[in-house]
Amino acid sequence: MQDVAIIGVGQTAFSRKCGVSVRELCFDAFKEAMEGLDITTDDIDASITCSAPEYDKQRTPSGLISEYLELTPKPAFYVETVCSSSTTGLRVAWSMIKAGLHKVVAVIGFQKMSELTSREVAERMGRGADIIWESPFGITMPSGYGMYARAHMATYGTTEEQLARIRVKNSHYGSLNPKATYRKALSLEDVLASDPVAQPLKVFDCCANADGASCIIMASGDVAKSVSKIPVWIIGLGAATDTMTMSGRKTLTGLRCSQEAARQAYEMAGMGPQDIDVAEVHDCFTIAEMMAYEDLGFAKAGEGPRLIEEKQTYADGKMPINVDGGLLSKGHPIGATGGSQIRTIVRQLREEATEAQVKDAEVGLVHNIGGVGQYGNVTILRR
Repeated sequence: MQDVAIIGVGQTAFSRKCGVSVRELCFDAFKEAMEGLDITTDDIDASITCSAPEYDKQRTPSGLISEYLELTPKPAFYVETVCSSSTTGLRVAWSMIKAGLHKVVAVIGFQKMSELTSREVAERMGRGADIIWESPFGITMPSGYGMYARAHMATYGTTEEQLARIRVKNSHYGSLNPKATYRKALSLEDVLASDPVAQPLKVFDCCANADGASCIIMASGDVAKSVSKIPVWIIGLGAATDTMTMSGRKTLTGLRCSQEAARQAYEMAGMGPQDIDVAEVHDCFTIAEMMAYEDLGFAKAGEGPRLIEEKQTYADGKMPINVDGGLLSKGHPIGATGGSQIRTIVRQLREEATEAQVKDAEVGLVHNIGGVGQYGNVTILRR
């Protein structure tokens, strides 16, 4: 079977109100991903569009975007696992190329959230939980992760200040990222003084809704070597799904889907957490990044706070994580987020991350979560 590589990556700037249509957002991300490649749209065999439904009026967006990018009559597919949609799209594209169905596939993630009010967005996100047994009783993304934060604090003694230090780090790197929604560095005092959202989480412990798009161009090994100067190889993939209901979870101090997806990805890649040079983790909330430290094996259970206190997750630390600002600074346009994470790691491995380049990075990891820990995807890449 063919090896599979990423040959192009792109994304728009993420913003609170983009002012353009979904198709224009996707075109901008696609255009960047195609830069420097010795291919045209005629060489792309298929496209996979990834987003969460019900945030805009367009149904079946895959056909619309395929037409606008001049990819017809090649097949267009639609994939959705809420916030992890575009890394699920990557997994599907990898499978298609491995199976020999296609040679080159474009994975396009997007979300335009500004057409809805914050209240409407929160309601739709809440319906990502069980609509009979949980969402009617008020479960939302902040409240779900607030419960995880409470459990982590009760079990391990984690403090609000330790969580706040994650936002301080990510705001520093977000200030260097021209594609980020929020480019202002925050102090520890700023984070701790922000208004409560779902105790113990405060405003600056939470990522923000955003508009944006991302694009990943993937190819079989023979094509990748001929059309890309620096292909980045997919060497490990893991995916898992936990219960929809929070009450069905076996633990509230970590995400079981993260742990299982990481186990699969490490096994496939033939390596462990000690072999990762740089990582992007799904920091929709500060507690989400803290749990990812432990779920991915970068720290033992309960020892994640030490990583941030010792600044080991900074660009010059032992395990650089989210040195593009993460979701906390970039914003979170649901379907585009995983593709943006992939873009960051590809740029790191190509030594193109001028804002915060990690020295000698050869192996990178992307951790992308859907919902309040329902879906987990882990991808390992190598230069």
